[in-house]
Amino acid sequence: MTVVSQRWARVLDWAWLLAWGVASSVWCVTASARLGATFDEPVYLERGLEGWRTGSHYGLIRLGTMPLPIDVQTFPLYLYEKATGTRLDPAADCDVLLPWARAGTLVFWWLLLSYGRLTGRSLAGPWGGRAAVAVLACEPNLLAHAALATTDVAVSACVLALLYHFRTARDAGWGRRVALPAAWYGAALLAKASALAFGPLVLLAAEAGRVLHEKRARGERLRPLRPAFAPFLRDGAQVLALGLILAFVVCGSDWRAEPSFVKWAESLPEGPARSGTVWLAENLRVFSNAGDGIVRQVRHNIRGHGVFLLGEVHPRALWYYFPVALAIKLPLPLLLLPLVVVVARPAALANWACLGAGILLLFSLNCRVQIGIRLVLPLVALGAAGLAAAAVNAGRGRLRWLPLGGLALGVLWTVGEAVAVWPHGLCYANELWGGTENAYLRLSDSNFDWGQGLKELERWREKRNLAELDVWYFGTDPAVRSPRLHLVPFHTLDVSAAADVHGQVRGRYLAASATLVYGIPSNTPGHLQAAAFLRRHQPVARVATFLVYDFGEPNDRAAAVRGRAYPAP
Repeated sequence: MTVVSQRWARVLDWAWLLAWGVASSVWCVTASARLGATFDEPVYLERGLEGWRTGSHYGLIRLGTMPLPIDVQTFPLYLYEKATGTRLDPAADCDVLLPWARAGTLVFWWLLLSYGRLTGRSLAGPWGGRAAVAVLACEPNLLAHAALATTDVAVSACVLALLYHFRTARDAGWGRRVALPAAWYGAALLAKASALAFGPLVLLAAEAGRVLHEKRARGERLRPLRPAFAPFLRDGAQVLALGLILAFVVCGSDWRAEPSFVKWAESLPEGPARSGTVWLAENLRVFSNAGDGIVRQVRHNIRGHGVFLLGEVHPRALWYYFPVALAIKLPLPLLLLPLVVVVARPAALANWACLGAGILLLFSLNCRVQIGIRLVLPLVALGAAGLAAAAVNAGRGRLRWLPLGGLALGVLWTVGEAVAVWPHGLCYANELWGGTENAYLRLSDSNFDWGQGLKELERWREKRNLAELDVWYFGTDPAVRSPRLHLVPFHTLDVSAAADVHGQVRGRYLAASATLVYGIPSNTPGHLQAAAFLRRHQPVARVATFLVYDFGEPNDRAAAVRGRAYPAP
């Protein structure tokens, strides 16, 4: 390749990244303006600003939330406070402040696209990088979370950067081989505590792929593997240790005692052990710190909880939840692309990005917090980049038209899906499972209704000139306190029969959050009765994440006749 052609190739690379990045950012910004607050965003906004004001991450870490994404998202708001001397009120001004915080996620979105390009390029050359950018930029689930002030895109970008630097610098000096990956592992931990497991797993998968490939290329026996893995164990241990230290340093500490530790120590039986433990709990003033947030997330995963999947509520976590949820939520072209590559050139799938995604998929079988595929979003990012590169590599074989044509058609198809689902990317489900319109019958919570639908519901109310609308709401958006919305919290009301539910809403419209009707019940009598009652009625409309019922006479009787018999929660 001549110098001129190399220069034009670089121009094309950057123009390609810029075009896809700008187009996807426009999708995110415009979608953000039309969405209400999700369940987590109001508290993130409040405690992020509190952290900048006090210099402490205590408020976020007590939630089990690592601070990096929230710090980035709320930093411009804090600068505004300092510049104007105005104290912002996240509760009263959430609707105004939230779009600005959500724009901060675009920092991590561009980071994800940039490392997607580098990953694809290292695996399959320039067109591998371009293909990876295109596939990432139009994937509806990634776009949906890039439009929110949350943590999932941030950890996905950092895990991808970690894997790229570690895998591509195995023969480099200590700085590139260990220090730079350690910085990215620390960043991933600061983005989300789940990186504690995701980081080592993806590094192990990539190194295993490298060792096996090199042994086969040299015609060596696979065993013994231990000597081949010795450099990885040495470097990996340094990466993980240094990254963990970085996370602890950045999170800092308020040098307090841990109240739950003190309470537990005081509950021990009388004796020397109790006295010593109480003294230690009262004097071990190292909290809160990064370990506090990590431990809270580990405990959450160990406890687990019930799950709603495919129209049924299960009291305990399901081992197959994430594979099924991904099959519902990912666009069909991304699900079919591995099959196309297998037909053309199966070995192309054995790249380190696909291997990283594969090991995270296996790990998901053990994940007991099952409230949305956002919890394994790094898997989606790695898989998208790896499959794009695999398709480009498979296109160098005899059946080149099959993977390359499939990749091109798949990108066009997915672009159409992203445009069609805008601005409700969180609600997306592929056609194989009934599409977005019926997704609430398959999944709930952040897979569909994360509390973000109040803005569209308000527009619907205004269009129909309703003076007031009853709402049974799942979420924390302060907009639910609007005087035009009458909150009916069935899950906390004294409701013991279907007649009690009907009595609350007779003669009125009721908008019920899909997650409350078809999600994990709170096991209160009111919730169980209300969900069972509403499942026996046909909604007259679905407005974003709300199912709207008309209980005005005689409409409610007709609705009961027309209604489908959904399973009780």
